[in-house]
Amino acid sequence: MKVATYNVNSIKARKELLFMWLKKEPVDILCIQELKQEEGNFPFADFEDRGYGCEVFAQKTYNGVAICSKLPIEEVKKGFGDEEFDVQKRVISAKIGGVWFINVYAPHGDLRGTEKFYYKLRFYERLLMFLKDNFSPKEEVCLLGDLNVAREDIDVYDPEVLRDTVGTMREEREALQKILDWGFIDAFRYLYPDKVQFTWWDYIGGMVWKDQGMRIDYILVTEPLKDKVRDIYVDMWPRKRRSPKPSDHAPVIGVFEL
Repeated sequence: MKVATYNVNSIKARKELLFMWLKKEPVDILCIQELKQEEGNFPFADFEDRGYGCEVFAQKTYNGVAICSKLPIEEVKKGFGDEEFDVQKRVISAKIGGVWFINVYAPHGDLRGTEKFYYKLRFYERLLMFLKDNFSPKEEVCLLGDLNVAREDIDVYDPEVLRDTVGTMREEREALQKILDWGFIDAFRYLYPDKVQFTWWDYIGGMVWKDQGMRIDYILVTEPLKDKVRDIYVDMWPRKRRSPKPSDHAPVIGVFEL
């Protein structure tokens, strides 16, 4: 089974490229972030034509997440069930084949001390509470998505240039570590402890061609899933394109034996 996470940076702008990629890489479960479009405008029929059923939690212009699956979706949770945080559509969870998949689009944040910086930290606290209230690390749970934090210096192209910038600040890394400490394993780093691989590159300055990026998109698994992960890789094909214009992220694919 192939499971992918992909921040498309607008489903409308990326629809053609997304379906070109799915023809090349027909994953079984696709978790999409940053839809930037209301649910009523989501291309459900296009996905259905390709064998996917989709669950969507979205809003106009910003954020938005979806889980599309070729397998039956057994149960769905949209958001945290918290009015304060669910104004921004950033989390959707679905039980598929007995496994809970939690698709997360974490806030980007901003410079230390700003409102967006503190909101990002509060979001991570709320995510941790959501995990504690609804799941168990003894269950098969996969949390994946754009977490907007580079865990370690190996996850950025230049630790000195990027030190203490958005995505590398100590407080952000500690917030993500608390999610891992709940009971998750970073599947990519588990399989490839020393591999340098990024998932996001700024559009400016041809960063993708220089491979000057950050690893901020993840597939995290609980202990019961750990040994069912066969591979994790980043597909550069949809990122290294000039037309249709790519997202600034590349999809991350996990291969599971479920």
